[in-house]
Amino acid sequence: MIETSLAPTLPPTAPHRASGLAGRQQVLGTVADAILRLPAIHVVRVGVDGVDGAGKTVFGDELAQVLAAAGRGIIRASVDSFHNPRELRYRRGRQSPEGYFRDSYNYAQLAEVLLDPLSPGGSGRYRTAAFDHRTDQTVSAPEAQAAPGDILIFDGIFLHRPELRSYWDYSIFLEVGFDVSIPRGAQRDGSAPDPQAPENRRYVAGQQIYLSTYEPRRSATIAINNETLLSPFIIAR
Repeated sequence: MIETSLAPTLPPTAPHRASGLAGRQQVLGTVADAILRLPAIHVVRVGVDGVDGAGKTVFGDELAQVLAAAGRGIIRASVDSFHNPRELRYRRGRQSPEGYFRDSYNYAQLAEVLLDPLSPGGSGRYRTAAFDHRTDQTVSAPEAQAAPGDILIFDGIFLHRPELRSYWDYSIFLEVGFDVSIPRGAQRDGSAPDPQAPENRRYVAGQQIYLSTYEPRRSATIAINNETLLSPFIIAR
């Protein structure tokens, strides 16, 4: 049986807290400073990981703004632009947690059009989208050319899977319990706010497979508690 507890079971670490909007800016500044210290001889690839509703997109957008203000070119992308077709995503059943974890995304295509070109030795010619899951159709995103020192900010779930883990020069795991993340996502998209609701089992249990199998908090460069949006804090480096 797949566990569906409301929060990931992870070992405690001593938090570094800051409060209010200044606290959020402090955390973003700490992360940005670490990224800016990385060698800029090629594109710096940053992954922002976390469960559904962890706040990955907002954090990625804000981090991109801080890095752009430091004069760096930014490439912004998300795993949500690299879904598999609906037929493949739901081949194990529409409520299958295993299907959610294993079949949601086309990692080969993601590597081909974005991650490999932006890796050392790559062409630098990249596209930030390949598939629209809402229309269940491929998309023709324009190709662009990266420059040395540009920074890719890539957000999404499951980013510390073996298929993706080695791509990140710096990775962030936003830790948020399901009792917070599911209601947060419900406010955004009108889904059921109860983590125990049957319609959420696919997502919660699918995430539990990922969390227990690959322990992203241990693999990430930095882990940040993002349960209170104005007061995130660093819990592990």
